[in-house]
Amino acid sequence: MLLAGCGPKPTPPGLQPPVVTVVQPIRKSVADYLDFTGNTVPFNSVKLVARVEGYLEKIHFIDGQEQKKGALLFTIQQSQYQAQVAQAQAQVMAQQAALEHARVEYARYSGLEKKHAATQTEVDSWKFQSQSATAGLLGAQAQLALAKLNLSYTEIRAPFDGWIGRHLVDPGNVVGAAGHQTTLAEIDQLDPIYVYFTINERDLLRVISQRKREGLKLEQPFVAAYFGLANETGFPHAGRLDFASIAVAPTTGTLQVRGIFPNHDLTVLPGLFARVRVLAPQTRDALLIPGDALSFDQQGEYVLVVNGQNVVERRAVKSGFQVGDLIVIEKGLTPRDRVIVEGLLEAIPGRKVNPQPQSAPAVAG
Repeated sequence: MLLAGCGPKPTPPGLQPPVVTVVQPIRKSVADYLDFTGNTVPFNSVKLVARVEGYLEKIHFIDGQEQKKGALLFTIQQSQYQAQVAQAQAQVMAQQAALEHARVEYARYSGLEKKHAATQTEVDSWKFQSQSATAGLLGAQAQLALAKLNLSYTEIRAPFDGWIGRHLVDPGNVVGAAGHQTTLAEIDQLDPIYVYFTINERDLLRVISQRKREGLKLEQPFVAAYFGLANETGFPHAGRLDFASIAVAPTTGTLQVRGIFPNHDLTVLPGLFARVRVLAPQTRDALLIPGDALSFDQQGEYVLVVNGQNVVERRAVKSGFQVGDLIVIEKGLTPRDRVIVEGLLEAIPGRKVNPQPQSAPAVAG
């Protein structure tokens, strides 16, 4: 027992440096992006209105159904406009007969005048009547075209493939009265679909400066765009930007931008809130660390690193955007730093620890 008491004493377990897991930042080529909030808007939206007056005779669709371009949607009473077409056709025929008669008489009297059997006044009179009949025929043909156009307006058809809302007027009502525009229904084209959003003045100036440094034109600062809905993870819908306003709104200091996105399955409806992400065409090298390693306090963002003496240090950093489970670190780290990702509760700045390296996490392409 005495001999055993004289041997070296083992270090109590509580005095062993705590074990922490560390990783080194990953160097990766990434594309910058900006995040916005916007709303979905139909690619085309048309209010179907009655362009002629009459009783609404029939509705040819079920509310909320998909419609193909040219599909018959409403029919307005046609009898009046069919009669107008017949009347205009009769007037055309009468003018054609008058013109033919005037031409024959003009030719006959012109021949008689050469034989001194008719006066010049009679020749001039038939010449005038021939010209008047020509003008009358043109007017009658124009009236026929208008009558046919009004008759075509009695059938309201789908202007494009889309989804129609509910009908706003029931059959039997008078629609299209003079001075009153009667909206019958609204139809929207949902494939593709637009997403409108605004870029604030600070981000816009940053984009302009970046474009100048890279020697690129401002007219198309971005190409690729993505958006996600409130119940979706990430930005699963891919598209592109196709429009930017020509001026910044002075009241809000923002510029309106629009993206166009395919919507083949028609799951995206107009008016939905959308999270928009716009990628820059140029890439750059950046350092990335797991997002769980980043912490915040009153002094700002920081991570805990292990120095060469295995002592914990607080390192102030500036973070960027997120790439999967990783986050870009703009300032404050080097590729050789060992960042603590597990055991953060035991990692107190100034305390010695036992760092255990972890394999580098995969970076999403």
